[in-house]
Amino acid sequence: MLTELFGGAGHSKEIAKKLSKKGKLIGIDRDEEALKAAKENLKEFENIIYIHNNHDNIKNILKELKIDKVDGILLDLGVSSYQLDEKNRGFSYLGENKLDMRMDKTQELTAKEVLNTYEEERLANLIYEYGEEKFSRKIARNICEYRKQKTLETTKELVEIIEKSIPKSKQKDGHPAKRTFQAIRIEVNNEIKPLYKTVKDCIDVLNPEGRLCIITFHSLEDRAVKNAYIEAKGKCICPKDLPYCVCGAEALGKIITKKPIVATNKEKEENSRSKSAKLRIFEKK
Repeated sequence: MLTELFGGAGHSKEIAKKLSKKGKLIGIDRDEEALKAAKENLKEFENIIYIHNNHDNIKNILKELKIDKVDGILLDLGVSSYQLDEKNRGFSYLGENKLDMRMDKTQELTAKEVLNTYEEERLANLIYEYGEEKFSRKIARNICEYRKQKTLETTKELVEIIEKSIPKSKQKDGHPAKRTFQAIRIEVNNEIKPLYKTVKDCIDVLNPEGRLCIITFHSLEDRAVKNAYIEAKGKCICPKDLPYCVCGAEALGKIITKKPIVATNKEKEENSRSKSAKLRIFEKK
């Protein structure tokens, strides 16, 4: 069983209990601080292997551990509550903190570098694509105007630029900085581009009847996972005018969840961050 551990790791503790007599739990996280917290939270268990790495590297990770296949994988994508609550990490648009946003603090690229070095068009495109922000071009333009005077250093400065870029009448759907912060975070951590391949790699390393469970928190992630699952179940991609299939579509398994599983109303009331969560499950044949 493979799961990405973070913060409190509540679901990981339940999995570890079930595996306490046999089997191993491999916990992967890019964030060394999250791994440290998980080790403390799960210190009663001796069947856990902690790996500081990225789930995108799943095949290499298992190869180094001399593990050929696993019985199940859980990917909990995106930024964690643990990281959001650590204000100095720069993920939150509340307060005033350094523009960091790195899940892995050992990597070089930060939000500060993205915001101060990317050209206006590149900034606008990533804010639109990753944040689905309608005012991306105005935000990018104002960021570039601001940095002509001084280097953009803090989350508060970025929030003020965003608020000035979006008309007050359009600032009703949550915090106006939410979409831009999401976009910059995705760019810094390269969260979307490798995801499609990661899903396919995870399916490859599953044992027969093994399951891949993925929790997403925004539409871009969910779309990538959904499309990868559809292809993995053997969807023919040939032009409709061909008399027979030539693409060699092969069914690797089946989709267990025709529609994603979402949080119950009770959970949404108790944990507002669960409102956008979607769980999709694929079973290998």
